[in-house]
Amino acid sequence: MFLFNKKSKSSMELEIYEQPKVLSGILENEGIDKIDVPKNVNKIVLVASGSSYHCARFSGDLLGEIAGIEARAIYSSEFNIKKIVPHDRGTLYIFITQSGETSDTVKALRRVNKGYFDKDGVKYFLNTMCITNNPESTIWKESKYHVNCLAGEERSIAATKSFTAQMLCVLIVALKIAKNKGYDIDNYIDSLKSLPNVLHQTLELRTKIKQLGGLLAKEKTIVILAEGISYAIAKEGALKIKETSYKNINAALIGEFMHGHLAVLNGKSSVLYISVHGISSGAADNLDKIKKEYNPSIYIIGKHNNKYVSNFNVNIDCENEILQMFSNVIICQMLALEIAIKLHRNIDKPKGLKKVVK
Repeated sequence: MFLFNKKSKSSMELEIYEQPKVLSGILENEGIDKIDVPKNVNKIVLVASGSSYHCARFSGDLLGEIAGIEARAIYSSEFNIKKIVPHDRGTLYIFITQSGETSDTVKALRRVNKGYFDKDGVKYFLNTMCITNNPESTIWKESKYHVNCLAGEERSIAATKSFTAQMLCVLIVALKIAKNKGYDIDNYIDSLKSLPNVLHQTLELRTKIKQLGGLLAKEKTIVILAEGISYAIAKEGALKIKETSYKNINAALIGEFMHGHLAVLNGKSSVLYISVHGISSGAADNLDKIKKEYNPSIYIIGKHNNKYVSNFNVNIDCENEILQMFSNVIICQMLALEIAIKLHRNIDKPKGLKKVVK
């Protein structure tokens, strides 16, 4: 295991290394037999902002894959200005916020709590659930169902342990809903026992991640690409690097990126590709086109295969996509940390940014 002296380390670094312990605590205290979810859920709407939105986006795909349920993520600020939002009977609203006090997320919850009218003018109310790190918060008090992230105080502006805690909490909710629907979830439950060890193995990649961070610190243009459920991880990785290093870096779905967006690669640039299932034939073809036309350095985070040869690959081979996603997130967090260290940034107090609640 990679060991380090806590003295002089940033809060972000310390919190990254706390994650195996935090997630172990969630598995012990917030297991599927301990959380309460409503029965007969047929649709889920996830509402959040910032890193929590990236968790919501990840969750929308996850709920479809594991629980076979329609789910979508909406930014809190956009939810509040929409004239019409999904409100069919049987819809569960899940509000995700680290602090439990995010103003636009609280406002969205209160909008839902006012209730809706059916075509006959009969008022009805929908179930609401919060996933938060603060059981004393407004969002907790005003939601019907609750899941505690149990991440402890997070001092760094960049969310790390609270983000992976949210991911695991949503996974537990998805598994509980799947179980209620009669799906076999035993393989997922068994694999989660190895999650803390996977995180420890990922943290041991620090030397290799530091090498990649040194390469990316020199770049003016960086793009993170992905497909499917990895897109949410790509967006979170880009946000972490923006927050800590002030880099002009963006994330995109690789298929959509080919429609004009790739013009940003004119000039010296790098591409990061986030992979959970391995590189699909379509993604490999697009990466080949990008390399041929623009010749950026191309780096792969996560599962590789023989369909594309990259300049650099950082990965822990995991037994399934769930464990792979958590590993990839930790790699992105550590990469953001190493780029910021290389550029001598004030990691815990980026200029112009403040944490709502610790």
